[in-house]
Amino acid sequence: MKKSNLIVVITALMCCALSGCASLGSKSASASVIYAITTILSFLTMLGYCCLIKKRDAWFLLLFASVVVVNIGYFALASSNNLEEALLANRIAYLGSVFLPTAMFMIISKVSGVSIKNWLPPILIVVSALVFLVAASPGYSSIYYKSVSFEKVNGVAMLVKEYGKWHVLYLVYLLSYFAVMVFTAVRAIQKKKISSAIHGVVLIIAVTSNIGVWLLEQFVKVDFEFLSISYIISEMFLLGLYMMIQNQEKQIMTLQSQIESLKAKENTVSNLPKKNDAKEIPEHCRFLKEHISSLTATERIIYDFYLEGKGTKDIMAKLNISENTLKYHNKNIYSKLGVSSRKQLIEYSK
Repeated sequence: MKKSNLIVVITALMCCALSGCASLGSKSASASVIYAITTILSFLTMLGYCCLIKKRDAWFLLLFASVVVVNIGYFALASSNNLEEALLANRIAYLGSVFLPTAMFMIISKVSGVSIKNWLPPILIVVSALVFLVAASPGYSSIYYKSVSFEKVNGVAMLVKEYGKWHVLYLVYLLSYFAVMVFTAVRAIQKKKISSAIHGVVLIIAVTSNIGVWLLEQFVKVDFEFLSISYIISEMFLLGLYMMIQNQEKQIMTLQSQIESLKAKENTVSNLPKKNDAKEIPEHCRFLKEHISSLTATERIIYDFYLEGKGTKDIMAKLNISENTLKYHNKNIYSKLGVSSRKQLIEYSK
């Protein structure tokens, strides 16, 4: 089974496992059980990533670790016995929550082909740390929570909070990250930096799912943090997308190496003595051959596929690109080689 398919299976199993738990309405104590399950699942997904992926990415490690810490915090909070324990658990949850959007943004930028300056990640980490210090201040200061008390409902602990003036800082922090991530994803799709339509759909789902859950929790009073589940699902979507793009890049690199090998053979043959080549080759054929070198790597792969007689669907499947992306490459190829159709391209290339 391919690793990308394995990711989809794991995500489906997680959804089934979570949906199979007792409903929250029957007993609030079931929230503790679900927090325990999400904590175990988040840890197992991080462990699976470390074991299955040979070339690990630092931002994915931060993302997985953040989700684990968030879920540990939620579980510890639900299991707390007093205010001091609950505040400590709340700080643990915030520790994961403030670094998680930073990791998501960096991953989304990478899969979207956005170039990030070297100085930006350290600044984002410092900002995340400062936001965490403010969010972790309850118990020491009243700037984040003006007042906070501890209570248990049906065996599940929770904090009853009255927000302070600095609580808006965390809201601005999250909304800013959400806005930038959505902009990055939409921009990547518009600029066709994500060639496949399914890649774009997966990226949008990974970004918007957490936004929707977060907004739901802001306007609907619930006694359960659904973000504990949506974070796990989002990281699996991002990992699956990242692996699909890596597989596509490997395929293109393999095709490029094959083309280079064919080029070397062509050069060997072209160096053999020939008679009156310049006179026998028509002008349009000569123009095409002189401008083949102007094609990009992807355009050259498509050009060679056409000469091999491959059809549109075959090329789209081999390169894992959409029809619109192939049309875009065709337009560039025809323009550079001075032809107006695929038929002309094949005819002039003989």
